[in-house]
Amino acid sequence: MITKKKTIPKIFVFAAFFLIFAACKKDQSSTTGWEYNEPKNGGFEVVPYEEQETGPGLILIEGGTFAMGRTEQDVLYDWDNIPRRVTVSSFYMDETEVRNIDWLEYLYWLRRVFGVDYPEVYKKALPDTLVWRGKLDYNEPLVELYLRHPAYKDYPVVGVSWLQANDYCAWRTDRVNEYILIREGILKMDPSQSNDENFNTEAYLAGQYEGLVKNDLIDLNPSGQGTRKVRMEDGILLPKYRLPTEAEWEFASLGLIGNTIFERIVERRLYPWNGHVMRTDADRNLGEFVANFKRGRGDNMGTAGNLNDAADIPAPVFSFWPNDYGLYNMAGNVSEWVMDVYRPLSYEDVSDFNPYRGNVFKTKVTDDEGNIAEKDTLGKIMWRNVTEAEAAGRRNYRKADNINYIDGDYTSTITNDWLGGTPKDSLNPSSDMYEYNVTSMINDKARVYKGGSWNDRAYYLVAGTRRFLDEALATDYIGFRCAMTRVGSPIGGRQ
Repeated sequence: MITKKKTIPKIFVFAAFFLIFAACKKDQSSTTGWEYNEPKNGGFEVVPYEEQETGPGLILIEGGTFAMGRTEQDVLYDWDNIPRRVTVSSFYMDETEVRNIDWLEYLYWLRRVFGVDYPEVYKKALPDTLVWRGKLDYNEPLVELYLRHPAYKDYPVVGVSWLQANDYCAWRTDRVNEYILIREGILKMDPSQSNDENFNTEAYLAGQYEGLVKNDLIDLNPSGQGTRKVRMEDGILLPKYRLPTEAEWEFASLGLIGNTIFERIVERRLYPWNGHVMRTDADRNLGEFVANFKRGRGDNMGTAGNLNDAADIPAPVFSFWPNDYGLYNMAGNVSEWVMDVYRPLSYEDVSDFNPYRGNVFKTKVTDDEGNIAEKDTLGKIMWRNVTEAEAAGRRNYRKADNINYIDGDYTSTITNDWLGGTPKDSLNPSSDMYEYNVTSMINDKARVYKGGSWNDRAYYLVAGTRRFLDEALATDYIGFRCAMTRVGSPIGGRQ
């Protein structure tokens, strides 16, 4: 039997040739016609880019609109969380609270890099373990063991102030980006870094970090040196780790993505789960508590033999069930620091898109020629507040510090002390308006913390509740988790 030989139609051969030719052809500008990435015409680079890499420990939180604020009766009559519809951009958030083991890694690095010449840097980062003490309780074992004993390594770190949490976020940014550059073959591993010679993302981008370079990128600029450092335009480095804003935290806590059908939210939530009870109705775990909180006076964990949440203090960070974003302990366990400065009427004043109070606009310190100044003694780029002269003529802001805008600045103050035109505290006018340390503890250093803790009643587990504490203070029930801005598409790989 003779079989007929199959032939490939010429149209398919031509199509394949065209695709190969097109793949070899360089992209060109749709406005000028000049080719990208071509050294012969100047070497303007356009890198291929798909989407943002997810940093270690993070989960993508797809943003959207929601009713921020009170969903439960205001039993304290603070009226500081009036419901308001806002929109939050997509962002990333840590799957869990920052753990003791994470903080010990941070402390180890600080001691190794700065311990000899700048031991105060290490001491500044130490959590306040004395927060466990009480006048009429016995918690000395927690003072000595909670942070460092391996039994507690996966428990959330506490005794950390808002300022310390921000320092940790900055350190984490640098360590993650350094690892990325090592992974991509650009830098070599350098365990001998010390003092101002440690890797800092901002210093690297400003050309102020040399380090152990393995391979710089090829520079397509014909006037260049042949190679160059990584730039933000390359899409290799990640944005900063930071604390979430209050709106981001509340949005992520509710996890309404699990209750959404098309654009309809079928059930509004009080907590990160549906319903108004604190126990699960699942057949396998029927009646078990879904969060670590204080059920009532003197009841931190229940009765021996049937402990209700099995945690007398904070529980390991992967305890209980995650919400519909996959975030653990967004209600209970420990309360969490957020970025915002506290004002009772913030929900009325802030923008309805990415709301936030606390902006102090800064710019890099430069020399007379406009070049970025040298690093400080710890290897960081120096920043300063924007001056009023630099902001002159702008319509979106006129000064650097906008913490008191509409609430605490000169035009919003109605106290008699201001009638003469000069506040008592010109550097912190809100202290006069709110009579700081007299009738309130509200000033520009009062930072919001969200969520209930192991030592709180169920009321504080409601996502809309808000409290505040001075940014330099710490407690045994406040921890934190990091967030990161999402760049590009808000929906990740679902385009």
